[in-house]
This record gives sequence, C-alpha cells and structure tokens, in this order.
Amino acid sequence: MHVEKLERAEQILGYTFKNKELLEAALTHPSALEHSDHKKSYERLEFLGDSVVGYIIARALFEHFTDLDEGKLTRLKVSLVSGKTLSQLSRELGIGECIIFGSSESGTGSRGFKSALENVYESLVGAMILDGSIEDVKSFVLSTLGPKLQRDRANIPESPKSYLQENIQRDFHETPSYKLVDQIGPAHKPHFVCQAVLGEKVLGEGEGSSKKEAESQAALDALKKMNYLENINTGE
Repeated sequence: MHVEKLERAEQILGYTFKNKELLEAALTHPSALEHSDHKKSYERLEFLGDSVVGYIIARALFEHFTDLDEGKLTRLKVSLVSGKTLSQLSRELGIGECIIFGSSESGTGSRGFKSALENVYESLVGAMILDGSIEDVKSFVLSTLGPKLQRDRANIPESPKSYLQENIQRDFHETPSYKLVDQIGPAHKPHFVCQAVLGEKVLGEGEGSSKKEAESQAALDALKKMNYLENINTGE
C-alpha cells in the first residue's frame, strides 16, 4: 500500500478514510493493475463520483443563482464539471502527486496526466460517498469548486461548435472544421485532442473523453480567443 500517497490524499480531502483500500483504488490508474498486486483502479469510482459532483454543483447553482433560467444554469454546470476545469483544479490541489501509475503510462505525457487528474478528482468523490456521507463530500466539492461558481460562466454557449460556426460564417463567409491531432489512453477509455481550424489557421484546441467533447472544447477555446463570447446576452 502506498502509505504516503494515501496520507497526502486524505490531507487534500480533509477526510480520513475508514476503508483505506477504497482510497487506494480511487488513486490507482488502470495501468498500475498490470503486473502488480493492485486489484482495482479508479474507473468504477470515477463513474459514481461524476454523478455525485454533478448533483452537488447542480443544487448549489440552483440555490445560488435564483434568477438564472435553465439554459444559463446548464451552461454554468457544464463549465464547472468539464474535464478541463477538474484537471486544472486537481493540479492546483496537488492530487497528481497522489496518483498511482503503472510503468506503461509513463509514455503518455502531459495529456494522459491531465486525463488522470480529472478522473481521480471524481473517483475520490466516489470513494468518499461510499466511505462517509454526502455531507463529507459536499464539504470537499464546494470548498474546491465553490470559488468557481461565477455568473460569467453562463456566457458559455450550450453548443460551442454551432455558435462558432455562426460567427465565422458571418465574419469570414467560411465554415470552420475540426482536426483530430492526438489520441491517447487504452481503447476502452481513450482521450482525444482536437483543433478547430479555418483553412490553415488553428483557431483553438480542446481535449475530451470523446471526439465530440474535444471538438466542443476546441470550439470554446476559439470563441474565447476570438472574443465571440462577449456577444452572448447574459440576461443581466
């Protein structure tokens, strides 16, 4: 058992696990299951944690922004629980130092690490809800994601690709396209990197667990860089 990694994770979470094996599983990358005594990875716990994080954030938004409609609340939620947000947050918290990797993962580079950061945030939440209570989990999620509950995130369009296309066609009389530039990870859980391009010019780049998500993030990156998000009416 990786005692130091487990202790560091508990410090970050502000929670002490009764079942240390559950915590270890939440920190174990699938690559560590190869040729080792690790029996479980974070994948199933990540599935559970994803739903728990979504519920906590949805309720917090519902209670904090009573004047926003369903569309704006949805945009806020999508922005907060996106892979990019969770991976950045995990890096800031130091979760990366706690992840248990196998030797085969060493060649995936920074993109593979970003994916793992997102996954482990969710798997830790999944482990906490099984080991403790919803209040324990709520405390961690709101203390880490809570500061990011910002109204201007509602400016993010529900369909970044459609919104980018509308603006590009209006301003340049052309249509943007998307290019897959990288794919990493195992076949059962790939991670994609895509670029939004106009001719030979790269407008933006994004990542995700599917090509659709990666393209959407690339479109959103392009919208930010081209200042198109300023055109969205926030209703304020």
